[in-house]
Amino acid sequence: MAANTSKTARASVKAGQKAGAAGGLNVLGEFKYLIPLNNGKHVYLRNLTNGKTLHLATGSEEFTEAVKALAAAGHGAKIKAEIEGFAAKLPEQGWDSTLKALEEADAFSAEAVAA
Repeated sequence: MAANTSKTARASVKAGQKAGAAGGLNVLGEFKYLIPLNNGKHVYLRNLTNGKTLHLATGSEEFTEAVKALAAAGHGAKIKAEIEGFAAKLPEQGWDSTLKALEEADAFSAEAVAA
C-alpha cells in the first residue's frame, strides 16, 4: 500500500515529480519495476503511476494487464529490458517464457496506443 511506503521513498518520488513536471517522472535510472519471487513464478510489480506494488503470478492475466497498463504509461521498454535481463541471468526460472507470453499478448505494444 502507498501509505506504508518509507519517507525516503515518498520524498524520492515527490522530488522526481517536481524535476520532471513537464514530462513526468525523470528519476527512473535505478528504479526496478520487477522483484522476482518463488523462482520466477510470482513477482512484485511496482507501479509508479499509482504508487502501489502488486504481488502477481507471472502467468496470470492480472500480470499481463498490469504490464499493459504500465506500457501504456510509457514504462514498457524498461519492464521488457528487466525481463530480458532476468531471462539472461536466471534461465532456469523461465523468464524467457514469461517474456514470450507478454509479447504474444501485445503487452508492450500498448505504448503506441497510449500516444
